[in-house]
Amino acid sequence: MALTDDIKQQIQQSYREVLAGKGIKARYGQRLMIAEIARYMGEITENDGLRTSPPAACVVEAGTGTGKTLAYLIAAIPVAKALGKTLVISTATVALQDQIVLKDLPDLKKHSKLDFSWTLAKGRGRYLCMSRLEARLHDEGNTDNDTMPLFLLDGPQGEEPGTRAFFEEMLASYGSRDWDGDRDHWPEQIPDDVWRQVTTDHRQCTNRHCSYFDSCAFFDARKDLDDADVIVANHDLVLADLALGGGAILPEPENALFIFDEAHHLPDKALNHFAASVPLNATRQWLKQLSQALTKMQPYLAPGTQGAKALEKIGSASREVDLALGKVYEDAEENTGWEFNEERRTAQWRYPEGELPEGLAELAAEARIATANLVRQLGVLNDELQAAFDDRKEHDIDRDTAEAWFPVIGSFHSRAEDQLRLWAAWCEQTGNPKTEEQSDAESGEQPASVKSYKSPAPARWSVKQRWDHAEDITLFSSPVLADNLLFSRLWSRTFGAVLTSATLTALGRFDRLRSRAGLPEGSRYLVVPSSFRYGEMATVEVPSMRALPTDDGFGDALVERLPDLWAGEKATLVLFTSRRQMQQVRDALAPEYPDLIVTQDDMAKGEVLKQHCQRVDEGRPSVLFGVASFAEGIDLPGKYLHHVVITRLPFSVPDDPIEASLAEWVTLRGGNPFMEITVPDASIKLVQAVGRLLRTENDTGRVTILDRRIVARRYGQLLLDALPPFRRIIER
Repeated sequence: MALTDDIKQQIQQSYREVLAGKGIKARYGQRLMIAEIARYMGEITENDGLRTSPPAACVVEAGTGTGKTLAYLIAAIPVAKALGKTLVISTATVALQDQIVLKDLPDLKKHSKLDFSWTLAKGRGRYLCMSRLEARLHDEGNTDNDTMPLFLLDGPQGEEPGTRAFFEEMLASYGSRDWDGDRDHWPEQIPDDVWRQVTTDHRQCTNRHCSYFDSCAFFDARKDLDDADVIVANHDLVLADLALGGGAILPEPENALFIFDEAHHLPDKALNHFAASVPLNATRQWLKQLSQALTKMQPYLAPGTQGAKALEKIGSASREVDLALGKVYEDAEENTGWEFNEERRTAQWRYPEGELPEGLAELAAEARIATANLVRQLGVLNDELQAAFDDRKEHDIDRDTAEAWFPVIGSFHSRAEDQLRLWAAWCEQTGNPKTEEQSDAESGEQPASVKSYKSPAPARWSVKQRWDHAEDITLFSSPVLADNLLFSRLWSRTFGAVLTSATLTALGRFDRLRSRAGLPEGSRYLVVPSSFRYGEMATVEVPSMRALPTDDGFGDALVERLPDLWAGEKATLVLFTSRRQMQQVRDALAPEYPDLIVTQDDMAKGEVLKQHCQRVDEGRPSVLFGVASFAEGIDLPGKYLHHVVITRLPFSVPDDPIEASLAEWVTLRGGNPFMEITVPDASIKLVQAVGRLLRTENDTGRVTILDRRIVARRYGQLLLDALPPFRRIIER
């Protein structure tokens, strides 16, 4: 379906109406982006509804000031409606999700004649579960806890005063419809341990069988999903849906057009989503909780019934898992070359090329078999409890028992499945070159003179932690690249996908994103030119420094240099790569400069920014100290930020096991990990950090880089050239 004149007209007319309605001028970059997205979507199919072109994505890098949200909405909504597809907009942050739902979409609808509906989609864990809230309150006032097992799993051992009042307030607010049950819409931040007590997951939810189904916050929010033209989701929810096969929560990928905003986060989010871990001692403690739950549940199940038999088998299976975990712990404890970091009280060990020692691999296989059996038996009991909700059939378990115990067993089942993911990942063949050569030799074939390293082995590592009265070893596994996962589950299936962000290129190229996200061969790429006049608006300065970041005296050099740099400035942001160094520099300077410096650790992020802006409004100077999250996620336009100081080039931490595994793979392929991974990654982070300075076309200011490696090392020129074209002032 090439774009029809009617759709082109609709897009152009809508754009004109929005510009006129909001009293803003057309931007060249915005128009380019609208045209590129509309053209891409129009070429996906020749027959309405079926993708006839090969898989391909449209990738658009558009910097601050482009107005990219408006661009993709105006381009995509008319095309998606004409094709009969749902437009799914996915963001990396709740803040952007809310901005699109509460501001951008209503704005577009108000100022254009486009007719469309939209809804917000979040995971079940963001919503209140009334059944759990009621049980939480019941549990507090009930001394005979045997009758109310729901909080056996995660109820606090000694509640702080006022907790009951808090839950009662929650119930009253939801009952009066002052609150919609969305965690993000509660006036204050709710701590994770408190929220876990009143939310649920798909394993614990009884769905239509729940007595609160008709007033359920989650299902209430989901009602509009099937009918909405536009669904605003987030990367985690999209990935969760894909892990369930696609179409379980969101529309099937084949019937959706995706727009991934903040798309540079997608590969890392995918890695996190498909990673797995098992803390060995904590899991053995959890097995004791399971045993206690089984003992309490036994009186509710008649002897000889399927439920009672399943209960016995679960008990036996959990003992097998406990034995297997004990053996794994002993082996990992004795046969690993732990080197303790006393300050962090941890030691980490990565298994090169993902290869486990033979003994540990055998024990992992035993743990996998035992855990798979536990998952299976918990599943049987889960099914028995679920069947008891069907009032049309006679059942061994009464409904009250099922309602009380289904969430408990569901929670155990869910956690056992998570553990099984780790053991399954640890038992997968790595397909490393040694194994391939051995199998070639066994089959009589000659190994290829040049080995093929198509994709890296998974990263596998262990972490040993010490506390005052306990210690634990946690086992981890993660894919090293998300390319195959994203290609097989998303790009090859979806009707179409647009990826956009201010930072998608590294060192001026899309290669990094293409390889990490597994983008299809036929994808198209565009860098939208910025409307900013960088050379007139700002400078990038590299002053002389008496030490490099690799020198011992670098912290002292920062303490010496920073006061000169913020002197005479009203609003300065100083970015560090190490929290520890940030605190040391603050401690050294704060006594001399009281009421000037505020660090991002002093209070909640929003409060830090509010305090900074308040000082500037009062005409007082303010200096913000921050680390990585302040290098990307803050917006301080105009007078609120005039100077960004970057203390050190943002090279990634060398002990990250996934990055180390990726570097190992690049080396095996004959590449240079520093130039192929470390420098491009640092370039993206540096561009993001520098991007804090200019937020509107009227902003001005300067960026100071205190890491002389940017002019003293060969790679420094690459990093400098990837920055916006500021006027450069470099002291020799």
